[in-house]
Amino acid sequence: MSQGVLLHIEDSHVVMDNGLLQVKLSNPDGIVTEIKYNGIDNLLDGLDEEVNRGYWDLVWSEAGSTGTTGTFDVIKGTSFRVIVETEEQLEISFTRLWDPSLQGKQVSLNIDKRFHYMAVADNRQRYMPLPDDRLPGRGEPLATPEAVLLVNPVEPEFKGEVDDKYQYSCENKDLRVHGWICMDPPVGFWQITPSNEFRSGGLSKQNLTSHVGPFNLAMFLSAHYGGEDLVLKLKPDEPWKKVFGPIFMYLNSVSNENDPIHLWEDAKNQMMIEVESWPYNFPASEDFPPANQRGSVNGRLQIKDRYLSDQYISASYAYVGLAPPGDVGSWQTECKGYQFWATADADGYFSINNIRCDSYNLYAWVPGFIGDYLHDVFITITPGCDIDLGGLVFEPPRDGPTLWEIGIPDRSAAEFYIPDPDPKYINKLYVNHPDRFRQYGLWEKYADLYPDKDLVYTVGVSDYRKDWFFAQVTRKLSDDTYQGTTWQIKFELDLVDTNGSYTLRLALATAHMSELQVRVNDPKTSPPLFSTGVIGHDNTIARHGIHGLYRLYNVDVPFTQLVDGDNTIFLTQTMASGDAPALQGIMYDYIRFEGPSSSNSKKQTGFV
Repeated sequence: MSQGVLLHIEDSHVVMDNGLLQVKLSNPDGIVTEIKYNGIDNLLDGLDEEVNRGYWDLVWSEAGSTGTTGTFDVIKGTSFRVIVETEEQLEISFTRLWDPSLQGKQVSLNIDKRFHYMAVADNRQRYMPLPDDRLPGRGEPLATPEAVLLVNPVEPEFKGEVDDKYQYSCENKDLRVHGWICMDPPVGFWQITPSNEFRSGGLSKQNLTSHVGPFNLAMFLSAHYGGEDLVLKLKPDEPWKKVFGPIFMYLNSVSNENDPIHLWEDAKNQMMIEVESWPYNFPASEDFPPANQRGSVNGRLQIKDRYLSDQYISASYAYVGLAPPGDVGSWQTECKGYQFWATADADGYFSINNIRCDSYNLYAWVPGFIGDYLHDVFITITPGCDIDLGGLVFEPPRDGPTLWEIGIPDRSAAEFYIPDPDPKYINKLYVNHPDRFRQYGLWEKYADLYPDKDLVYTVGVSDYRKDWFFAQVTRKLSDDTYQGTTWQIKFELDLVDTNGSYTLRLALATAHMSELQVRVNDPKTSPPLFSTGVIGHDNTIARHGIHGLYRLYNVDVPFTQLVDGDNTIFLTQTMASGDAPALQGIMYDYIRFEGPSSSNSKKQTGFV
């Protein structure tokens, strides 16, 4: 007969014990110091200091600070109390109250803290190097501090590989379960996140998962792949409260004769159970509303584009979400409140459930279409409400017919040419892998492909899958300095329409300390026809991502700048300075050139 769950309170530790699993935490710090399971005395690293085993942390700065570098703070409680203690459930609290005398020394918040084989997804799992492999003598640092070339690893099979925690980043929408497997005895250690409601930046925001250590991360707020735009900024005396979690830590095991990899399949099954169980009904906090204190919203999103169809087009598989009120696309950088997202079906119907009571805007974006949708009427959620919004119509940016296009409007640069990595810098997991962009050092391959002149793309001849490099990066010169690059798009106009302006749509998948200038038919025109100004701190190129923040620019091109016959658009990324100029640049999502609205409005094919 199994025992109920017991709580043992000691002078410096507390232990939660259900007979199968024991979790020890420091008292009153609230650091997880020991996890016993399946005959293993401690699943955590017992040789490391207790404070480095299972902890919560944040990075903070004083008001008015800029950038993403601040003070690293391991969150330690100063008092401990028992919230719920029954045979079925324990809920314990480690709190740290803000002390004004610590101004400038501690973040001004009240806080209540409630293996060798790694798996992040079905096609992203592998045996991992050891922590010692990253140390001097075994590992050689590369251009970014997170990247290390393994030159003398403990296990020879890893020699010549690059280890970098950013190679295992994942979008929030796909980041539901990840963790580690121990082979002897076969035990799995998993983190399951049933909901994205408390994460910042929406479904497409990328976060860290697991990496060499072994480390298992639960990221709630982060500036990764977004920079300072995603830093939480609170004014002095600004009230703010947010519940992060709960997240579900899952341990499983199999008998020695079974394949330990089955532990991953079991963890995925448990993840689905937890998703269906959200919101949990056990948290004893008025700040975490149960299902009957939440509401839902449903409707249908359609698209209106007269250059594609006389009828409405279904917003197939659109991402539709509620987020705090803001401007078009503001959900990308929103981090103070909660967001609730769903994916529409093939006909554009959507249903968003378990929404916390508050006022929101409804936002959406649709794969295959540029731009963002905003339903700017406030939606107020009350307990038990089920709001039917009916039919909603999104009119994507469009002034005239498509004359030509490059890429796929999906907010990613993955469809463009991604080179093979330098054999010296390789991660074997991503060889012949859909995420081939996660290899280290791909930015250096641009100069190999274009040693003397920059990229030239000819509409109707070139293929963006082969001829459009995935990132417009800088060029390294012989004196080890860097310069910006200018890409050309060559196209033909049989006859320039003099009845209106043409439009160039530039959808960027990411930007890092860049300025994109546009010129038409004269690369030396000053000032340029258009400039973005200096944009972006996404750091996507360095962190092996394929997108950061989405940016859309719409450029009017006067017909006077075009000629009958051959034309050229010059795209110049001017910036090449700072600490890491090799890692500056932009990634394009999609480029479209439209004729004037007076042009032949015959329905177009392809993307929009």
